Amino acid sequence: MKKGNIGVTTENIFPVIKKFLYSDHEIFIREIVSNAVDATQKLKTLAGKGDFKGELGELKVTVSIDKEAGTITVSDRGIGMTAEEIDKYINQIAFSGANDFLDKYKDDANAIIGHFGLGFYSSFMVSKRVDIITKSYQEGAAAQKWSCDGSPEFTLEETEKADRGTDIVMHIDDDCKDFLEKEKMQGLLSKYCHFLPIPVVFGKKTEWKDGKQQDTDEDNVINDTEPLWTKKPADLKDEDYKEFYRKLYPMSDEPLFWIHLNVDYPFNLTGILYFPKIKNNLDLQRNKIQLYCNQVFVTDNVEGIVPEFLMLLHGVIDSPDIPLNVSRSYLQSDQNVKKISGYITKKVSDRLASIFKTDRPDFEKKWDDIKIFIHYGMLSQDDFYDKAKAYALLKDVDNKYYTLDEYQTLIKDNQTNKDGQLVYLYAQDPESQYTYIQAAKDKGYNVLLMDGQLDTPLVSMLERKLEKSTFTRVDADVIDRLIQKEDTKREVLEAERGDRLSEVFRSQMPRTDKLDFHVETQALGEDALPVMLTQSEYMRRMKEMARIQPGMNFYGEMPDMYTLVLNTDAPLIKQVLEDSEAETLEKIRPIEAEIKGLTARQSVMRQEQDKKKYDELTQEEKDEMKKVGDDIQAQRDQKNEILAAYGKDSERVHQLIDLALLQNGMLRGEALTKFVRRSVDFIK
Repeated sequence: MKKGNIGVTTENIFPVIKKFLYSDHEIFIREIVSNAVDATQKLKTLAGKGDFKGELGELKVTVSIDKEAGTITVSDRGIGMTAEEIDKYINQIAFSGANDFLDKYKDDANAIIGHFGLGFYSSFMVSKRVDIITKSYQEGAAAQKWSCDGSPEFTLEETEKADRGTDIVMHIDDDCKDFLEKEKMQGLLSKYCHFLPIPVVFGKKTEWKDGKQQDTDEDNVINDTEPLWTKKPADLKDEDYKEFYRKLYPMSDEPLFWIHLNVDYPFNLTGILYFPKIKNNLDLQRNKIQLYCNQVFVTDNVEGIVPEFLMLLHGVIDSPDIPLNVSRSYLQSDQNVKKISGYITKKVSDRLASIFKTDRPDFEKKWDDIKIFIHYGMLSQDDFYDKAKAYALLKDVDNKYYTLDEYQTLIKDNQTNKDGQLVYLYAQDPESQYTYIQAAKDKGYNVLLMDGQLDTPLVSMLERKLEKSTFTRVDADVIDRLIQKEDTKREVLEAERGDRLSEVFRSQMPRTDKLDFHVETQALGEDALPVMLTQSEYMRRMKEMARIQPGMNFYGEMPDMYTLVLNTDAPLIKQVLEDSEAETLEKIRPIEAEIKGLTARQSVMRQEQDKKKYDELTQEEKDEMKKVGDDIQAQRDQKNEILAAYGKDSERVHQLIDLALLQNGMLRGEALTKFVRRSVDFIK
């Protein structure tokens, strides 16, 4: 028997392995099984070259659990090891002679580069002792048993072993006994070893017999040794891709389409990326791409390899050229990674362009499902925008689709305003915005439907990208002001009358912290609606951005701002104006006269005081100016109280306000009940 110390420069190597090098203890099974697969593949390679002339027999890796003995054993029939090879590959851990290894790396596991070959030593994360029983494929080689209890000391002796290959026997620590449970091990093998190229056997398949599950004689092979991405696309049918998707994501809807990646220069990359149907919550859709290295599962966090906007895709990527640290759990910054990311972006864009060119009807049919990927990419990567602008579509409220260029051509004659700006009108809810949409259509305008999760930032981006273009929601203003072709020449209500009319309505608008109403008068023509509620495009867009973009909370806290537009050409509004003046004018005129006198006095005083610096004014002058200002406000308050009293008692005013609110889905509860009762009374 040979005894010795493992060739490391510190006695603390095992605590480092156990604590720092691996993010999850469970990956020990991946490392040990992967080593067994490597050993098996090496034997196949030797046989292919004629360097091994023996019988290959059945090549598989077997994982077995012995709960009584407390062991997990991974066995292969690969090349095995001689005593000299054990000494070289197991006892001499290559740490590049770095005596300060621990001091340098103990606080930064990610900095440890993946050429140290520590895969086998991951077994000590869960084991109090590990035995290697191995026999080389070389003729005449003696079987060897290596044993180590997690200290630098080991033993190596000859032993008996009938067949070539290696058994790794892990004596599981007391605090890791859960790994001895069959269900847990089955789950880990399915996760990490599901697509290894050599069959991995874990127990026997079971069948229901005599009222219980019983083992059969058939091996339970947990992996698919030839996953779909390793095959040639020309040999595959659509159903093959769909079936593979169902295996990866059993509970998901059928994918929209897929991209088969296959490149061997300047890097190696294979894989299949699927476009899934996206649900409402974007975050739930992330981390569905699995990264493999030579069919060994590495991670499902592919940030850095796959561009941010394609993190919503599902599928697999397999590349031996992506650099990993020892635990294979962290991607490292590398030029290859950037090239791979660029390649994936190009492949996705090319695939989308191909579908658009060859089958536009199918592309349009899928648009509502795939637009989130395209919009996300256009928003986050300028180079993707440059590619995607040729096939990115705009959909109108009549479900017709246009490219950006096609739509510009469609609307440029009729939707260019007096300043030469091309105005894109859009709606987000055709049902609630029906009246506004219809008013736009009556003018011959086209209205886009923009109801997607990313449409608010998208319209802001398109305004920057498209020359002399602006996007306006169809209910942002009355139709004549949405696209102003020329200065309006309709008769305008004189200021005093307009102010009185506005105050009658303003005083009766709902009062809430979440809503802010402004009232204005506008001559819109007799055929236009008497009242219309509009919402500022700028403020509405800022509030929507605040919901999806950090750092804009200020806008999110502000109330929704609406404008009630009173059409002074409409008979109903004219009637309210006449009735209100008949009811209030006698009381208001003396007040307005007083306000005019006070305002004139205030103007004279201000002119006199403007000739002096503020600190040169006497307290008497300051007090007099303040008193005049207070008197003006008191008179205005008195006037507004009279107008509010009329508005409160006017059924017509309340009915018109409620109609505007109802049209925008803002009339609820008690207010809606009152509106219904009032409507019944009007009909009687």
